Amino acid sequence: MSMADGGAELRRRLPAEGDTTAQQQQQHDSPKQQQQPQECATTENSDHVDSETETEERLPEEKYVEEMAKNLAQGTNKMPEVLGQALSGLPDRWKNWVIRGIFTMIMISGFCLIIYGGPLALMVTALAVQVKCFQEIISIGYSVYRIHGLPWFRSLSWYFLLTSNYFFYGENLVDYFGVAVSRVDSLRFLVKYHRFLSFCLYCIGFVWFVLSLVKKYYMKQFSLFAWTHVALLIVVTQSYLIIQNIFEGLIWFIVPVSMIVCNDVMAYMFGFFFGRTPLIQLSPKKTWEGFIGGGFATVVFGLLFSYVLCQFQFFVCPIEYSEAQGRMLIECEPSYLFRPQEYNITLFAFSKTFTMYPFMLHSLSMSIFSSVIGPFGGFFASGFKRAFKIKDFGDMIPGHGGIMDRFDCQFLMATFVNVYISSFIRYASPQKLLNMVYSLKPEEQLQLFNQLKDSLEERNIINLN
Repeated sequence: MSMADGGAELRRRLPAEGDTTAQQQQQHDSPKQQQQPQECATTENSDHVDSETETEERLPEEKYVEEMAKNLAQGTNKMPEVLGQALSGLPDRWKNWVIRGIFTMIMISGFCLIIYGGPLALMVTALAVQVKCFQEIISIGYSVYRIHGLPWFRSLSWYFLLTSNYFFYGENLVDYFGVAVSRVDSLRFLVKYHRFLSFCLYCIGFVWFVLSLVKKYYMKQFSLFAWTHVALLIVVTQSYLIIQNIFEGLIWFIVPVSMIVCNDVMAYMFGFFFGRTPLIQLSPKKTWEGFIGGGFATVVFGLLFSYVLCQFQFFVCPIEYSEAQGRMLIECEPSYLFRPQEYNITLFAFSKTFTMYPFMLHSLSMSIFSSVIGPFGGFFASGFKRAFKIKDFGDMIPGHGGIMDRFDCQFLMATFVNVYISSFIRYASPQKLLNMVYSLKPEEQLQLFNQLKDSLEERNIINLN
């Protein structure tokens, strides 16, 4: 056979083989194309459905994410069997609406009962919510741990949670109850060296993590270590700020929390009935109509609700510990913020005088933040859930999902309120200053007394001669 004949023969074979390969590839892809409509049908109600482009660009690593998502509880479509039978005649859209409405009212009623229980009940609830939110976030990482068999991840995560709570709640204990605790001999050491002990506990966890590293999974383990610390930042730090807000007065906790609830409910209602224009790609079901309607309703609700609470000493007084009575007290002379003041508005020839509580102006700032910035906490959570192909963080609350699904915006709001108070409201509390003075040594207290006496005499505030 000549060289020319060999080349012609080779050219004839190559196209033939290419056609065969193409046919095999087409046969291989056809089952996937047939299955695709079925997959879309099972996820059409989810906020976290990938587009066709995203499906084509799926990375090999995502097989672990898909495997993990199958093992996580999803609660938006979960409902009690009795309610499921009673609402069986309704379309899925209206069935979910009724379920969400029922359990929203149950949660609001429970919140009112906790408020009635007083500040201690609110603090215990904040701690319980913090632990549950942390568990829901860590459970996602734990699913990765189970797939790869990474050692000690869950134990380390809970250890760091306990260490963080010891530090932050210990800080609150020292700030507000330091004098009372210091009088107990067995606790005096813990108060004096609280921060050093907290650091030692963290170092133990740090060394534990380093010793648990496995050569094959360094990247995974460091990713999960960062995961745990981000969860602690989001959950534990925010709950610490919530406790601080409560001590400033229940109104600084109740009003912001209620604003987020109002915004969430009203945005859902406006979006359900009037929503037409998508708001953000991360949450396809969120609409501009819901965003604007919920914001307007939140501003009105915040002003009215603040007006009502400002009239009650129980809500406006800071929480202080009474050594004489051995318990927390909510008694005070309401500050300027919670006493009616006259305001005058003059515009050209028009002049109007009206009376309102100054706190309502601060309430307006908080309601605007909760309406404009607050929802981005939810959008952040939606992006997080999309990344892991899940719809909810858990299934504890039928129609809503997990606890974290309901509190994703609350944590951002808690930080804003704490920063707002420290920037525009907070003044030196005599009780906290006294706690610091009582913690000094006797000779230091005497030195402070003499310096304070001399200063008051120089300013003619007192005359002891």
